[in-house]
Amino acid sequence: MATRDFKIELDDVSFFQGMIGTLAGTLEEVVGLEDAASFVGVVGGKIGDDLASQYVSELQGQPPSAEMLGTILVDMKSRIGGTFRIETFDEDGIILVNSRCPFAEQVKGRPSLCMMTTNVFGRIVATANGYAHVEIEEAIATGHPGCRVRVHLSPQENANGYEFFP
Repeated sequence: MATRDFKIELDDVSFFQGMIGTLAGTLEEVVGLEDAASFVGVVGGKIGDDLASQYVSELQGQPPSAEMLGTILVDMKSRIGGTFRIETFDEDGIILVNSRCPFAEQVKGRPSLCMMTTNVFGRIVATANGYAHVEIEEAIATGHPGCRVRVHLSPQENANGYEFFP
């Protein structure tokens, strides 16, 4: 029997989803949720900086509208397997919703992975807009059926979440 005939559910995407999920879960167990989220946030910030430079370059010096910023975030997530869409937007911010996490089932019970979205969204928007404030209002990771992310485009008083600057 050749190994290609083995009925093993393994491909590059599921392997990397499993690896990231296991890494996040292990970090949460060993160092705690707060430190694990901080670690994932650092990684997300670095990835976000790289993606921000690519998207901002594509804008060719044009200042993006709230709608364009939302469209950029949706595009980025769709390229990695998310199903984000813009729920609403205005000059103050964007609300995005999602029903499928790029980390798939691995995200459930691992809220530190939400810091990847927080930091990538924050870095992209802050680089393009000059400021971002990101709140994860609902998350698949914490048991919700989907994610709801609010991205403020200007400073907010008494808002939860994280601020980002260019």
